[in-house]
Amino acid sequence: MNKLKLRNLVQQFLIEDIGDTDITSESIFPPKQPGHGVFIAKDSGVVAGLEIIEEAYMLLNPSITVEVFFQDGDQVRGGDVLAEAHGPIVPLLAGERVILNLIQRMSGIATITARSVSELNNPSIHICDTRKTTPGLRMFDKYAVTCGGGRNHRFGLEHGVMIKDNHISFAGSITKAVHQVREKVGHMVKIEVETETKEEVLEAVEAGADIIMFDNRSPAEVIQFNKYVPDSIITEASGGITLDNLATYQHTGVDYISLGFLTHSVTALDISLQVKPGPKKSSAKEQ
Repeated sequence: MNKLKLRNLVQQFLIEDIGDTDITSESIFPPKQPGHGVFIAKDSGVVAGLEIIEEAYMLLNPSITVEVFFQDGDQVRGGDVLAEAHGPIVPLLAGERVILNLIQRMSGIATITARSVSELNNPSIHICDTRKTTPGLRMFDKYAVTCGGGRNHRFGLEHGVMIKDNHISFAGSITKAVHQVREKVGHMVKIEVETETKEEVLEAVEAGADIIMFDNRSPAEVIQFNKYVPDSIITEASGGITLDNLATYQHTGVDYISLGFLTHSVTALDISLQVKPGPKKSSAKEQ
């Protein structure tokens, strides 16, 4: 993740949650009372976003030290200690909810992505995300997909041309839409065209599309349509593909399968923070 964007977004989230003060913690604990917190996985899955723990606490109080025991993309089991933080108890508690909201969501995305890759069971076809992300969280969501072994589709409208059915309808045809785009964008920009019929696939090929998407097509239709596409053109299947039917697309021969459910229907991975007053007790080894 981009370090500057990460810091800026986490700061915004902390300001939103804390406001002027954590009135509960500051009313109970002296400002310098030490404490230590332990982040524990309650479920098994793939973790993502652990960098956020250190980033958030650095913003809240630079004296807080953080030890992280896993790397993003690692498989963890329920009961595993992911990280520990040591410092004043007030900022430890103040950062809890923002940190957990982010890493639980990101780990949920990484986990379902890893499961999708495993379910498809074909390394020649890449699982990728879509733009169906929660506003403000796209960088986190898409990074989490890569932690689970997936790939990123375009990050936003500026990062690639994707001619969809509405564009085609207003332009008049796939050919007209592709040609109009070619006249206005540079040679570094790829053009993807969404297709639903054999005729649209053939027209997209003839128009010079760089990527052709087979939208809401069955595995049999994808296999059939793929025969009309030269190897030089990237192919993608999307729409109507779920975890339950994903394996049926294993032998379709496409290059990518994009899955909206990776980010728009997230089940968070359960992670908790246990905070205790007082400094961490040194182990015999540390002594």
